[in-house]
Order: sequence, then structure tokens, then C-alpha cells
Amino acid sequence: MSDYLVEVEDLKMYYPVRAGFKTIPAKAVDGVSFKIKKGETLGLVGESGCGKTTVGRTMLHLYKPTGGRVIFDGEEVTEQNIHQMRKRMQMVFQDPYSSLNPRMTVEDIIGEPLDVHHLYANRNERRERILELMETVGLNAEHATRYAHEFSGGQRQRIGIARALAVKPDFIVCDEPVSALDVSIQAQVINMFEELQEKLGVTYLFIAHDLLVVHHISDRIAVMYLGHMVEIGDADEINNNPLHPYTQSLISAVPIPDPKIARAQKRIVLEGDVPSATNKPSGCPFRTRCRFATEQCAAERPELTDRGNGHLVACWNK
Repeated sequence: MSDYLVEVEDLKMYYPVRAGFKTIPAKAVDGVSFKIKKGETLGLVGESGCGKTTVGRTMLHLYKPTGGRVIFDGEEVTEQNIHQMRKRMQMVFQDPYSSLNPRMTVEDIIGEPLDVHHLYANRNERRERILELMETVGLNAEHATRYAHEFSGGQRQRIGIARALAVKPDFIVCDEPVSALDVSIQAQVINMFEELQEKLGVTYLFIAHDLLVVHHISDRIAVMYLGHMVEIGDADEINNNPLHPYTQSLISAVPIPDPKIARAQKRIVLEGDVPSATNKPSGCPFRTRCRFATEQCAAERPELTDRGNGHLVACWNK
């Protein structure tokens, strides 16, 4: 048996985009590969529009992949078996305001996965399971008959997490689950994710653009740029010794609470804008904004190579 619960191989997701009279592909995810061990958290970071959310949704076949494979617990995820796989793979969505049905009570929202997968023998068992899930995520039993609009953002996100946990999944894609919440509530939700992992042994793909949050919760971190993986490694190693120029820039932008250290820290400011996913530069996707770019970078795209201790980097100059 493999140590890895999830293996993503050369995953591609292209969207058709109209350009005048012809249709061209927007390459949101373009050949992404990574693996996640059982019980670990892989943090996925990158700026807005780099394809992080698309990776998570494509893995769960919420979007039909253009190419590549997702292997879950030794079995390839396909259109034919995705319904069964969803009992073991779930998602917590970014926006707790739009991901919950406003016409359903909390009890029905959390109970819907139980209904779909027939996970109870009678109505009493269903009710008990829902109340148990609500208690797990810190909601009171009297909240069961209320509607989503009656809750705060943090409480709504807890409802979404309870819904994801209803089928007792082994793997959860957390798509920026705290970005829409206040900072104080973010800490509570992050701590809850960690407690659930300790208690249930669940595996996470944690998508975010806040590097402090990702470093806190993740065992390993993967960095994406323009639909490609550029660096993967241990969370502390990526934070303390980033090798890819893009990762160095991201980490230099993280605010430091100590004014003396912050003043001494050199901020790496990237020039130019992110290229379009419909018209990517040749070779390395980052070369148009990279201060180390050479002719080789324009001619050929670098592959992820191991620089020691599982620290993978896609760069010709590092």
C-alpha cells in the first residue's frame, strides 16, 4: 500500500474562451502533479487567479478535468466512481454566504449528505448524527431549525464544515475556508481544523493565499503560479529557505510584527502583471517577472526537481 492517500498526476483544466470568431483555451491548471500523505495537511498557495481553487474542484470532479489523473487510496477517480468517492472526499467552500442553501434549515443542510448516501436507518438516527456533528463544530442543538442567514460568517463556515464531515470523509479540500472571516474568527476555525485532524485523522488540501495561516496549519506547502507548480516542500523549509524567485517574493511580502526586523527585511517587489492564461509566455511561466530570467528560461519550461529532503523546485537558476 502506498503512503500517499491522494496522488495528482499531470492534472489539466482548460476553459474555452471566445476570442473574436474562434475559441481558445484558458489554461487555468496546466500539468500539475503532487502527492498528499495520509493524515497530513498540504497547503496550496499563490496569488489570486493562479488556479488553486480550480485544482481543488477538479480533483473532486466538480469540474471535469481536461487531462491527467487523480488517484485516491490507490484507485483512479473517474466519472463512473465519483459518487462513491464523494463519501470519502469532501470540500469546504470559500464563501459561507453562497455555499449554503438559504431555503434549507441547518438540520437539512448538514443532513443532505446523509440523505444522498443513505447513511442512517431511521429519522431518529439521522437527527442524532446531525446534532453530534453540530456539537463537533461548536454549534448548539437549538440552532438546528434556523436558516443560514441567521448566522454570522464564522458560524456559517462551521455549518459548511459539519456538512463536509457528515459522511466521515478521509480527505477534505479546504478552499480558502477562512479568507471571508474576521481575524479572531479565523483563529478559531483554524484551531478547529487542527483538532478535527487530530481526532478523526482526516487529510487536508488547504488552499489559501495567507502564508502565515498556511505555514501554521500545513505539514508541507506547494506554491502555484499561472497554473503550474513552482515549489513544493516542508512548511518550515519553504518558509525559511524559499528557492524559487516567486516564493521568495511571496514570503518577503508577509508582514512581520517586529518593526526592527520588518525594517531590516528586504521586500522583493515583482514587476509587471501576471500573464493571461490564454496567452502564456514560452518556457518558464514566471520568466516575464523574474529578475534571474535567462535565454534558457524562455526556451524551455523547467520541471520540478528535488533539491534535497523532498524540496522540489521548478527553476533553471536555483
